[in-house]
Amino acid sequence: MLLQNGAIAAIVRRAPELGLPQWYLGAGCIAQTVWNLRSGAPAMQHIVDYDLVYYDAADLSETAEAHEAQRAAALFGDQEVRVDVKNQARVHRWYASRFGHTIAPYRSTRDAIDTWPTTATGVGIRTLDAGLALYAPFGIEDLLALIVRPNRRQITRDIYCAKVACWRACWPALTIIPWDD
Repeated sequence: MLLQNGAIAAIVRRAPELGLPQWYLGAGCIAQTVWNLRSGAPAMQHIVDYDLVYYDAADLSETAEAHEAQRAAALFGDQEVRVDVKNQARVHRWYASRFGHTIAPYRSTRDAIDTWPTTATGVGIRTLDAGLALYAPFGIEDLLALIVRPNRRQITRDIYCAKVACWRACWPALTIIPWDD
């Protein structure tokens, strides 16, 4: 299903060329591709960006992350989508200024995915020698059933409510589980 989105197909095919440690393509672009196809919409509709995450604790500099983002932009430039490249080892350095509270440093890319805002968006894929590998700490049942359920490990109620309000406008078939349930 995911490979019906041409940008996802290109990114997972070419991303190994970047040599990013522990890389995954994940979050919104994965969930939103599924939501689009399950709703009868084009695979790429309403997708703002494609999150390409990796983990490099050896270099936490903004410069290094920006360099990797430039390399990815060159590699995927023909896709005409925004690929957002982030080193998950350095997220704790800027998280408070963006979201209003501090977090502990992640220990790996998978540790970061474990904190993503919903059970449906807590999904990453990557290319291995044997094909595509999926990491979905909450399973894929909610994703396939168009259910959005909060993952309270890290986000706040306000962050969750803002995300689901935006998503509801694009994908009215979603079943939104309220924060308070």
